[in-house]
Amino acid sequence: MADKPVLSDPITLRLPLDILEDIEKIAETADRSRSWVIVRALKYYLMAEGAEMLSIRRGLEDAEAGRMVDAEELFAELDRLNREAAA
Repeated sequence: MADKPVLSDPITLRLPLDILEDIEKIAETADRSRSWVIVRALKYYLMAEGAEMLSIRRGLEDAEAGRMVDAEELFAELDRLNREAAA
């Protein structure tokens, strides 16, 4: 059995009424709470678009901290590795 996640304090969220209606219909159909539906939707968002944004942010943070490789050096290393693999 998986451990239950640590939850935050409650938050307040205003939603367009049409979205709230859909959330309520889904919750009722799935016999789940509105919170469950919203958390699940947020997880899917974070796995898709959110993950891409977080990756971009990590890249920017790496660049600002000087953690990067010159493109010419990278291509030279890849060429070297390809030559070694072909030999």
